[in-house]
Amino acid sequence: MNLILLGAPGAGKGTQATKIADRYGLVHISTGDIFRANIKNGTKIGLLAKSYIDKGELVPDEVTCEIVKDRLTWEDCKKGYLLDGFPRNTFQADYLDKCAKIDAVVNINIDFSLLMDRLCGRRVCKECGESYHVSTLGGKTDCARCGGELYQRKDDNPETVKSRLDVYEAQTAPLIDYYTKKGLILNFTGTEAPAEVLFEEIKAKLDELK
Repeated sequence: MNLILLGAPGAGKGTQATKIADRYGLVHISTGDIFRANIKNGTKIGLLAKSYIDKGELVPDEVTCEIVKDRLTWEDCKKGYLLDGFPRNTFQADYLDKCAKIDAVVNINIDFSLLMDRLCGRRVCKECGESYHVSTLGGKTDCARCGGELYQRKDDNPETVKSRLDVYEAQTAPLIDYYTKKGLILNFTGTEAPAEVLFEEIKAKLDELK
């Protein structure tokens, strides 16, 4: 089963991606992870991507698509994968159509005002990456999972969060319509409800699909 995970920044994609991948034995493919791996390994396309990143520029769609296409040829992807962070726009979606068969697109909808509070109040563990919200920490500054120090990401501030949401709405949100027309979209509502509740809803739909 090959899936795409859509949702605005802060919609809870990271938590759901882990649960979905574990449940169905899928490889969780994040474009950020692919970039870092290629840059670390000094691959030709990784060095090309780094040349843009070092200048503070966005990596062109063509380069991103080539990196993802290469990742999908790896042996571990034969059992199925979950794409997280790709495609980001219809150009990338068109490209993906030519090199992969997608079975469903999991889309997490959430009100932008809730996202603003969620992201600005987010704290992340420096060691394991686990995320928390200040409303549930009770003043604690260490990770309940590994004991690591919690910190606030530099881009988790009102100005940057608004900019990220604006970019999402302009570039990525049209993918919802794109995949709806293809009959692949599965819509879910991300709310204040626990992540486990949302996952049960997602799991019910994917179990039917499988």
